[in-house]
Amino acid sequence: MRRIAIRRSPIHGKGVFALRSLAAGERVLEYRGLVTSWREAADHCSARENEGHTFLFGLSDGRVIDGDRGGNSARWLNHACDANCEAIEKSNRIFIEAIRAIAPGEELLIDYSLELPRSVGRRDAKAYRCHCGAPSCRGTMLRRA
Repeated sequence: MRRIAIRRSPIHGKGVFALRSLAAGERVLEYRGLVTSWREAADHCSARENEGHTFLFGLSDGRVIDGDRGGNSARWLNHACDANCEAIEKSNRIFIEAIRAIAPGEELLIDYSLELPRSVGRRDAKAYRCHCGAPSCRGTMLRRA
């Protein structure tokens, strides 16, 4: 039985939703795509027409997984400050695991914890506003200070 489906999200665009109950600690997805350099991924993103979506997932070795190229359903995971899933890196692969029980129909969410270079101004940082609606929402998809 399929565990997830892609549907319209009340948070942003498309989202990943549970089709059945998922247990805390259950590995749900692997974030897949082309593993490349940040520079090459940025060049691809700037040439892409589908603005408003970023399908890049950074790896600890300095490379990035570009979910826009060869990616799977995991690229539609939305951000939430009170996430129900987390990303685990293992051998240069990213796995999405439930951090609590998830009910059928519930959207799967991760905390993006994005980091911006210091050169990015306040106005540009506004593009990373959070829309998760959680009572604990910190108002941004950026990493906690």
